[in-house]
Amino acid sequence: MRQITFFCFAALLLTCCGDSEQQLRERAGLLCQYVPDHELREQAKDYMTADFYAVLDTMFHMPSHEAMDHEWLYYFVTGNGGSIADFEVQGVEMTDKTHAIATVLVRQQWEDGSFDAGNDVEQHRLYMEKVGGKWLMSDFDEHKADCIRHIAINRREQAVRQAVSDYLVQQIGARYLQGQLCVPAMTIINEEDTCLWGDFWIFWYNISGDTLKTVSGGNHTGKMTLRHTDDGAVYVSHFESTEDGAGYDASARRIFGEYYDEYQALHANETVREAVRREQLEQYVRDNKYDVHYYQDYGWPAQEL
Repeated sequence: MRQITFFCFAALLLTCCGDSEQQLRERAGLLCQYVPDHELREQAKDYMTADFYAVLDTMFHMPSHEAMDHEWLYYFVTGNGGSIADFEVQGVEMTDKTHAIATVLVRQQWEDGSFDAGNDVEQHRLYMEKVGGKWLMSDFDEHKADCIRHIAINRREQAVRQAVSDYLVQQIGARYLQGQLCVPAMTIINEEDTCLWGDFWIFWYNISGDTLKTVSGGNHTGKMTLRHTDDGAVYVSHFESTEDGAGYDASARRIFGEYYDEYQALHANETVREAVRREQLEQYVRDNKYDVHYYQDYGWPAQEL
């Protein structure tokens, strides 16, 4: 009898001092409403640990075309098509006094409130951490590590592209008739640790009202050799470009090697080239907050950004 009394007292003490499973389930259900679904809700900061929110906030402020290459960066439980995630907390497991893992079942609910009978129920894991007396979301399906890896890769890619852009502007753009802005257009064919093959274009523009008017431009394709410094900086140490005129094709085959067919298919496709130019010009305008909405080559109609 004394032993039973002791266990009852211990269970009562645990309930009073800690959180009951029902409380944890209810809290997990609330946290589920802040799982990213194509957007990071502004209020999510109050329901996530500081480091998890910081990772997601960084991710959602990356250029959209970078994130959409890995679509899970914009949603963790739903896809495209107008469905809404319906969460059901199946249970919560305490791993220690300040950490717990909730098992969450998710069905896709249509906007009219109905469910697709053929849609499978998915099982997910929501990680919780108690901070300052509050249970907060600290991870979801281990996506935090995925995000950190992707952000690191993206930063490296951006450093490489910035180095290529700087080289094109400073070393090649200087040979052209100059305007107010020099904005290269770059299509990367292949990239290795110290080498990069690409189709590069130089464009100089003047700003006229809400339009960027092309002053000069030209194509430069080839292989760039990259150097990485100890402090993480990247710069172009050498550029081997294709020859003009009769020597062009032979030099392109030699420089691009096994990537020649891929290069030629992109280089010869004017629609793709123009789409790359427009996308990168739009990003440049956004980043630098220019109040322009069109670009125009001499003798051609203006194109909307």
